Amino acid sequence: MPLIHRLDQSVMHPNGRRGPAPRRNTGSTEKDLVKSPAIRSKVGVMTADTAGEVAERTPTGAPYVTTEERRTDPDLLREASVLLADAALAARRSGAALTAACASWQFGVRAARHPMWGLATALAAGRAVTNSAGLGFGANGGPVGELARSVATVSRHRAASVRMAVEAFALRIEAATAEHPNLAVPQAKHLTDAIVAGRRMEALRAARELIQLLGVTRSLTTLSPVLMELLAILALLDENPTNDSFAWVTLAGGTPTTEPLLGLPSELLQRLNQGKGTAERTEADALLARVLERSGNDIVRYIDDISALGNHGLALLRRVHCADGSERFVLLLPGTSFGRLRNSSPQDLVGAFDGLLRTDTTYTRSVKHLLVRAGVPEGAELMVVGHSLGGITAMNLASDLDFVSTYRLSHVIAVGSPIDTKRAVDRTVQVISLVNKHDVIPGLDGRGPATALDIPESWLELTWVDETYDYPLSHAPQAYASTLRGAQLRHRAQVNELITAYDGEIVGNQPYLLLDK
Repeated sequence: MPLIHRLDQSVMHPNGRRGPAPRRNTGSTEKDLVKSPAIRSKVGVMTADTAGEVAERTPTGAPYVTTEERRTDPDLLREASVLLADAALAARRSGAALTAACASWQFGVRAARHPMWGLATALAAGRAVTNSAGLGFGANGGPVGELARSVATVSRHRAASVRMAVEAFALRIEAATAEHPNLAVPQAKHLTDAIVAGRRMEALRAARELIQLLGVTRSLTTLSPVLMELLAILALLDENPTNDSFAWVTLAGGTPTTEPLLGLPSELLQRLNQGKGTAERTEADALLARVLERSGNDIVRYIDDISALGNHGLALLRRVHCADGSERFVLLLPGTSFGRLRNSSPQDLVGAFDGLLRTDTTYTRSVKHLLVRAGVPEGAELMVVGHSLGGITAMNLASDLDFVSTYRLSHVIAVGSPIDTKRAVDRTVQVISLVNKHDVIPGLDGRGPATALDIPESWLELTWVDETYDYPLSHAPQAYASTLRGAQLRHRAQVNELITAYDGEIVGNQPYLLLDK
């Protein structure tokens, strides 16, 4: 079926946004092998359809008016990028399989028995993984393959899979540019084109021109829709073989387990974030007490409360006598403190990266200790509202089988949080994600405006573009609250409608100080 017709089979998401049906589970990794006949055929010829080629095959009666419109349709570009990404991943797996077969002891034994056969097979395999018209320098996987890949990367010999991956990312960037006019600014376009082409010195000059024109914060905000794609391309095209994993996992739609520059693994962050996690009762200061006095069961009020808590270790547990006679609890979790890499609370940069990559973190352990210390009974109904790292932590708790077996987690509301690759163990948990597309942070999970990957249909994702503030102010909880009070009032009403079970009298607001140890 032509791709342009498959666009009509899009899904309607809870927020009313119509988009292409998901092509791949966002929990995928670079190891996933694409099994569709279409992709197997691509691996055979080592080519892939571009958006323009797909449009050329469209029947005359298709609903699009001109070929040019078909070429620039963002959904079509994203669909084409998915096909190209699948082909790149399959080609990479083909190279790994061929490398593993030739490096196996079984091949060595048989080659020793049949030397001529072994020599001919080795030469044929060598040509297959080094032929520029085929796999390129496609050896990878295992000790032998990774050594060969590292040598090829350092010497700038590119595999066909790398070239296809770069083109897939380029299509994502083109799709995002069609929807985000700021990316079409000549200086921004110059920068993205230079990165895609692998011209790093030119990219540095373009970055300097963009910063001179817009300033650092506006430049970062402008590039935010395609930031992960740009980092992935840089990782693929540099001479460092240790950071390639970041790009491949990003391409497959998973959460990277390494950082993009040096390729440092998540295990290093785990060692830096080994606190057992504790929580101590504390008292609200005058400002926090004044904000809590006017609080209520309203998403904007919850975000105001999180703003007043700050991001220096505080969290809040609220007890509510609800209108239906039940007692329920609301947990408010602030985000990251950017002042230092590490501090005494789990709300630091190390904790942020750890929470993005793993589920069992110092922050989640601190929250569990808080609930036990507060005497929240097993089976109690609980809603967790978190901003940034707080939203990540809320989803980490939702993915913890022991936690959801102990408490009845009914709602997770994440504000400006990169949570799209995380999944709740209990599918009845109502997950609500609020995202300003002008905010850099929510795209750090690998699913930004440029990707064709999607979230579970049961989730409610409410997105908007508010250019009132540049990053980092666009990420602040105050900015989200301001938008929901004004231009996105309908989103406020939609969220509030879903949390009416928590309407009632607030009978307790207890702040806690969360600590690493």
